[in-house]
Amino acid sequence: MDGTNRDNIKPGLRVAIVQKQNQGTGELTEGVVADILTNSPFHPRGIKVRLETGEVGRVQIIK
Repeated sequence: MDGTNRDNIKPGLRVAIVQKQNQGTGELTEGVVADILTNSPFHPRGIKVRLETGEVGRVQIIK
């Protein structure tokens, strides 16, 4: 599964996100989804989420 479809992402899922400041390097941050921030059903760069730690980024990998 990929992180571009909102239907694939649910709160409580373990994911790897790329934060805005890391988009150039592609450094990923792992965590558990707390909130889904993107309202549209699809986003080509990944659905934006907030992790339980408070970090915000776009989903790259669903674990």
